[in-house]
Amino acid sequence: MKTHPSAQAFDGERATVVTIGTFDGVHVGHRKIIQRLLASAKSNDFESVVLTFFPHPRMVVQKNADIKLINTIKERKKLLEKTGLDHLIIHPFTLDFSRLSAEAYVKDILVDQLHAKKVIIGYDHHFGRNRNADIDDLKRFGKEYGFEVEEISKQDIDDVSISSTKIRNALNLGDLEKANTYLGHPFMLTGTVSRGKGLGRKMNYPTANLQIAESYKIIPHKGVYVVQSTIDGKKEFGMMSIGTNPTVGGSDLTIETFFFDLDRDLYDRELEIQVLKRIRDEKNFNNIEELIEAMGFDEQFSRDYIATMHAE
Repeated sequence: MKTHPSAQAFDGERATVVTIGTFDGVHVGHRKIIQRLLASAKSNDFESVVLTFFPHPRMVVQKNADIKLINTIKERKKLLEKTGLDHLIIHPFTLDFSRLSAEAYVKDILVDQLHAKKVIIGYDHHFGRNRNADIDDLKRFGKEYGFEVEEISKQDIDDVSISSTKIRNALNLGDLEKANTYLGHPFMLTGTVSRGKGLGRKMNYPTANLQIAESYKIIPHKGVYVVQSTIDGKKEFGMMSIGTNPTVGGSDLTIETFFFDLDRDLYDRELEIQVLKRIRDEKNFNNIEELIEAMGFDEQFSRDYIATMHAE
């Protein structure tokens, strides 16, 4: 898959079939649409293109919108790369771009830049300045500029929307099993390991403190989770605490992971950590001894869960 930083940077050599959307989560519903895109590209000898926008349009048009996304743009790119796409275009969404007329968007972007001969799009798609053009307008432009429009049904679009909502709701509740079922893959957190206060090491549970740069990234509900990560080519398992560490007087939200059987300096490294299952809520224990005892139970729960995973 080739990634392009804008439609103007696209350099495909053949005609294309294009689908357009946020694809946040790249979940089961999204992949159904992408498989449709790939099948159409193959049967027509076109190149397959996903056109997405960043920042999310609501971040630009509604600057006060506290939008939370399932993926960072880097995570989204990584997930889309696994689908077999030919091209991913991450076009910058700006106020100027939002003011582009519907016809200019179609002619300048879809036709002149992307060489679209087919557009696969949802029945409720709106585009152009103030989003005042709809799929009927797109079909009309298709006849004028020589591309076909294939409509994605209400049922399929509703499935995508419902799945995205259910995933976000499940993450807000800490229900990782439900979120991962709708995603079709483990939810991930990606960030850089920074130095914490070293409290975990004093309790014989040294943790990697994950700093996530993107404020729009959704963080699961406070609690303790079973996790996995690939470090230096090897899958490592552990348990992650998301919370404020109230037992030791903490107040800031931290994301800390204790990797089992791993003795390695991870500071300043970027890690992608996949969140597998919730163990329990964050608790304010009476003392450090009770906290250490609970962490022992968390570790045993995690190791048992991982053993069960490998046995299946």
